[in-house]
Amino acid sequence: MTSTRDEVSVPAASQPGQQDTFDSLDPRSGQAIASYPRHSPEQVEAVVERARRAARWWVDLGFDGRASKLGAWRRLLDSRRDELAAVVSRETGKPMDDARIEGILALDHLHWAAKNAKRVLGPRNAAAGLLMINHKATVEYPPVGVVGVLGPWNYPVFTPMGSIAYALAAGNTVVFKPSELTPGVGTWLADTFAEAVGEDAVFQVVTGEGETGGALCRAGVDKVAFTGSTATAKKVMATCAESLTPVLVECGGKDALLVDADADLDDAAAAVVWGSMSNAGQTCVGVERVYVVDAVAEELLDKVASRAAQVRPGGEPDAQYGPITMPSQIDVISGQIDDALDRGGRAVVGGRGSVRAPYVDPVVLADVPEDSSAVTDETFGPTVVVNRVRDLDEAVERANASRYGLGAAVFAKARGHEVARRLRCGMVSVNGVIAFAGIPSLPFGGVGDSGFGRIHGVDGLREFTRPLAISERRFRSVNVMTFDRPGWVVKVLGKLVSVIYGQR
Repeated sequence: MTSTRDEVSVPAASQPGQQDTFDSLDPRSGQAIASYPRHSPEQVEAVVERARRAARWWVDLGFDGRASKLGAWRRLLDSRRDELAAVVSRETGKPMDDARIEGILALDHLHWAAKNAKRVLGPRNAAAGLLMINHKATVEYPPVGVVGVLGPWNYPVFTPMGSIAYALAAGNTVVFKPSELTPGVGTWLADTFAEAVGEDAVFQVVTGEGETGGALCRAGVDKVAFTGSTATAKKVMATCAESLTPVLVECGGKDALLVDADADLDDAAAAVVWGSMSNAGQTCVGVERVYVVDAVAEELLDKVASRAAQVRPGGEPDAQYGPITMPSQIDVISGQIDDALDRGGRAVVGGRGSVRAPYVDPVVLADVPEDSSAVTDETFGPTVVVNRVRDLDEAVERANASRYGLGAAVFAKARGHEVARRLRCGMVSVNGVIAFAGIPSLPFGGVGDSGFGRIHGVDGLREFTRPLAISERRFRSVNVMTFDRPGWVVKVLGKLVSVIYGQR
């Protein structure tokens, strides 16, 4: 996501002979929470090798056996949801309830993946066709093997679990490298898995900064699932290309919310404010651009301004949202606000003074030029741009002009579904916001600079498998796949094909 989830600076190395470590910090105070190992390439390779040895056991459990083990993990996670939320809150600064919601959503996805893996990935029959009628055709979906997951810090449970849970349910073992800002969350997840499952090599964690992530890409994993900035995604892809390791990448977005004249404006305004400012705006599918038809633009803007003016950040557990987790992002947010205002945009709520590190108060900007960085670049802060358009068709045109294409929202009574189908992105909520992320059966992913590949749903399960096609001869007949075939066979087949396919 632009500069939002890139690597932070590397702390000074430990003394020779000691395990190199780094600190996890509370973004509200800057105080160290705990120290974690900075795993070396050799250590990462050893972890991947352990995962590969454990893969046979995990595969041999079968779908039902894995579902049972994942169910035990799910029940343990559920019983300790507040403990997990506390770890998330300390490392990200987000309020406890926001952290709790992450855990709840992750549990829902874990349940769906384990429950549906057998139905989605089990062997299925395929039509052999008339020409190969003497063959049985089947498709199976064996796991790829060991999956490396590179996770983000903004949703350190929900987002990586979209890969971890689905990869595990599909029969893979997983090595997870959490963000260097949230190593405690990743370690906690791996520890609870081992406690519930009784096997600690099926799901393991390595910690460190970008170098550790690069080492995981080179350690012989069979697929890498990455969530982060577009710039870092390109580095991950280049590293994986050295060994032709396939990758799944989700790189954030600049999501638009479109409002038609017949929309429920109260609902739309509530969606704009929550979608843009919850989690301090640090949401890859958060609302960053609003395109509202001119007939209701002022009314919507008034409603958005009224709601946004009442929202405040803080470091308390019950605050509406917390600090900017990554300190370097403060400059990005300030720069976009400055660019929008310097180029003729107006601040309806907040403005330049809203940035007071580590917090940023709500900022609502209007009438911002479409080539301003506030419109073109991902912000990852509690700001939103509201621009008016002549009609919904122009709104679609502007929404699709972005180089990103992750999610979107449409508020309209008559044309909502029609407009959703025209948007160049991976997911759309109609008369709601970010609802698709809470529906485990829906695939999640983007296009363009937002990445490719899908997590969640049927597509998410199959993402971590390799389709295996099998044809099996059932009885003898004329065989064209041999040098011994009679000379008349091809002529007869040609006439048969013309009768079947050439006359229709």
